[in-house]
Formats: sequence, structure tokens, C-alpha cells
Amino acid sequence: MPHTDGGASLNLILLEIVPQLRLAFALEPLGLLFALVASGLWVVTSIYSIGYMRAHHEAHQTRFYTCFALTLGAAMGIALAGNLVTLFVFYEAMTLVTYPLVTHYGTETAVRAGRVYLGYLLGTSIGLLLLAVTWTWILAGTLDFQKGGFLAGKADRTTLLVLLALYAFGIGKAALMPFHRWLPAAMVAPTPVSALLHAVAVVKAGVFSVMKIVLYVFGTDLLHETGLSVWLMYVAGATILIASLIALIQDDLKARLAYSTVSQLSYIVLGAALANPAGILGGSMHILMHAFGKITLFFCAGAIAVTTHEEERLLRDLQTLKDIGWSFAAWSAVRGWRDPEGRAIQGTTAGATSGPISVTAPAGSATSSTSFVVTATSGAPRGASPGSRQRGGRARRCFWTATSASRGPGWR
Repeated sequence: MPHTDGGASLNLILLEIVPQLRLAFALEPLGLLFALVASGLWVVTSIYSIGYMRAHHEAHQTRFYTCFALTLGAAMGIALAGNLVTLFVFYEAMTLVTYPLVTHYGTETAVRAGRVYLGYLLGTSIGLLLLAVTWTWILAGTLDFQKGGFLAGKADRTTLLVLLALYAFGIGKAALMPFHRWLPAAMVAPTPVSALLHAVAVVKAGVFSVMKIVLYVFGTDLLHETGLSVWLMYVAGATILIASLIALIQDDLKARLAYSTVSQLSYIVLGAALANPAGILGGSMHILMHAFGKITLFFCAGAIAVTTHEEERLLRDLQTLKDIGWSFAAWSAVRGWRDPEGRAIQGTTAGATSGPISVTAPAGSATSSTSFVVTATSGAPRGASPGSRQRGGRARRCFWTATSASRGPGWR
């Protein structure tokens, strides 16, 4: 039966495996924050996924939505875990139920990405996290989360340092480098799954687990006094910088967002490693902020994929957005330009020419209100021919169309 612990939290013992080792749930402020974020955004993601999956006429939708729902259940188990055993069980459950989502398309690329996904997450959790949990049990005789932690005085500094490293890298879902490659690999999944991975459940479960272990296993006082987490600050800082630089050179929109997520997650880890009230508060709030920001970005990526009918749904060709600023500038100029006689030139008027802006119908097409070519020559004086150039001037042409068959505005 549920019972309160001094009025601070609500506790529920689900199953006692052996004395002092049980599956138990406890509601506390940090867990409540993660539970609200995951459950709230899961509803939004589910609604979005209905339109996305129907638009793409995806197969195996029953399996998709079943695993989608199970992922939320695993997230709630992690959020409300009352001890390390419960946290580990639901952490592993989340890895297993999200695997079919990552490999949803069933292609060779998807299967290969699924192997990377399972290899990293199961490898780190079984090889490192499970070892850390077992070692903690041997040292402290308990795995129940306690306010202020329970490892103080249980081991020497070196042992605690190694134990913290096992937890930090064993929680692979936090995507600390070098255990981060599973996240970009998982972007082969449908966009709603990417949103689920990045914003709603998976990576948030990772950084939440790091934050919870810092608060309720080690304790901020222990980390602050001994300096055990200083190395973790450097690792998180390096991950922030390196992942951001890698994101900048990606020509795949979803891959760019994936490396951005790797970077942003380390801000939360950095906040936990600071081991002070400001760091903990900032890290906790960043869980909320990043969830809303990243889910919006992935929704936009999915909308682009549906609209452009990208076959691989990976939006590899970001070059279609190259010089889009020129397109907007030319469009604005054309809309407000006047010829030497003072007549307004409309963006839909084929053959219009004025100053550095020229509007013509594309070769081989009829003049219409939805298709035209804009030629802009920088450095040319007002009223001069579009082809004329001054020193440093250059001509740029934009094909603008409102038809869905085109790739959209782009300079060439």
C-alpha cells in the first residue's frame, strides 16, 4: 500500500525480491518534473505521429503504437523509481521497447542502426551501470534513494571516484562522449520516434538518472567537499563543444539535430556535476526547456519530410536551403520595386525589369502567378540592366514556385 515518508514523498513497494532489495516507487520533486514532461509531451507526440504515419502510409502501425505506449510506461517507471533496482529495471525496459521503433522501416540501414543502438545502450548498462549498482549494494547495504545521498563515509575517495565514473558512462542514454554514437544512428527511425528519443523519454531518462544519482546516491555535499565530480565537468564541457562543432558540419537535418541533442544533454550533466543548488536547478530546468525546444524542431523536420516527399526521410540535401536569405531579399525587393516610370513591379509579372532586379518566366514554362525567375545583380545602379555589373557586383538567379513538385526557392 502507498504510504508517506515524513510527508516528503509518496512511496509504494511493488515487489520485495529479498530483504532490503525491492521494486519500489517514490514520488519526489525531480521525478515529478520528469513525469510531467514525459507524459505531457507524449500526448502531443502521439497526435503528431498519427498524421505523420498516415501521410507516409507506414506499415506495422499497430506494433509502432504499442511500443510507443510501452515507452511512456518505462519512462514513468524511471521517473518514479524509489531505488536503483527499480531505476535499472525500467531503464533496460525502455531500451528494449524502443528498439522496434528504431528499426521500424526494416531496411538494412535500420537494422544496422538498431544494432548500434542496442550495442551501446545494453553494453554500457550491463557492463558499467549494473556493476555500479552491485558495487553500491556491497558498499552501503541499501539501494534506496535518500535525500542527501547515502555513500558518504562508505568508501575511500578513489573508490567513489571510480563508482561515479561507472554511473556516468554506464548511463549511456545521457550520451556523454565517447558513448554517444547510438543517438545519431537512431535517426534512421521515423520522425515521431526521433522526437520520442530526443525530447520525451529516452535521452531525458538518461540525464534524469544522472541527476537522481548525484542527488540521492552520492549527495551534492559529498561531491562538493571531495571534488569527485570535477572530472565530470570537463567531460561534459568537452562533449558540449565537440558535439556542437560536429553538428555544424552535418548535411543531414536530423543528424544535425541529433548532435545538437548530444551537446544540450551535457549541459544538464554539467549542472549535476557542479553539485550546488544553482547547478541542480539549472540542470533540472534545462530538462524541461530542451524537451519543448527539441520536440518542436523534430516536428518541423517531420513536416519538411512529409511536404517534400523525401524518399529516405532523412533530409540529406540541406543544400536546397543554401542562400535562402538571398531568396527572401529578392522577393521583398521585387514586391516593392518600381520602374523608372514609377510603375510598381509585382513579383508575379514575367518579363519585368528594374534596377538590379529582373523578373522573368522560367524557360519553357507559361507565365503564371505561382512561378517566376528573379535575377538580382548586386552593385548595379538603379535603372541599369540586370546583366550590367560594377566592380564587385554579381548576378544571382532564383527560381520561385508555389507548386509542390518543385524543391522550392533556391538560388543558382
